Amino acid sequence: MAGSQPSTLQRFILWDYPRGSRQYDVVVVLILAFIFGMPRHIFRDQPRPQQVVLVPSTAGSQTFWLEPDLLANVPEPQRISQATTLVRRYNEKATVTRVDAISDPEGDVRGYMAYTKP
Repeated sequence: MAGSQPSTLQRFILWDYPRGSRQYDVVVVLILAFIFGMPRHIFRDQPRPQQVVLVPSTAGSQTFWLEPDLLANVPEPQRISQATTLVRRYNEKATVTRVDAISDPEGDVRGYMAYTKP
């Protein structure tokens, strides 16, 4: 049996078809269908704003770094509500309790830290 032909399933799994053949094209179509046809929630692959970053924190609360342009033109009394809206894209249940501006030595705002309640 050492010289016997591999089964169709074995050839399919090992992708043992010559390029340009119908079998090869079927395997490629199946792979592409898997990649583009799977719903995002199966792999927990949800779009996240790139300007909001979860920072490691302790005591069960979460801390988020917000880029300065996200809250630059927002009046200070409205920053918490705006930060909550931005953070909820990352964590739907988060509620921001405090927003601190992070400045460099020259006084320019480099970003904001948004703290959520545990």
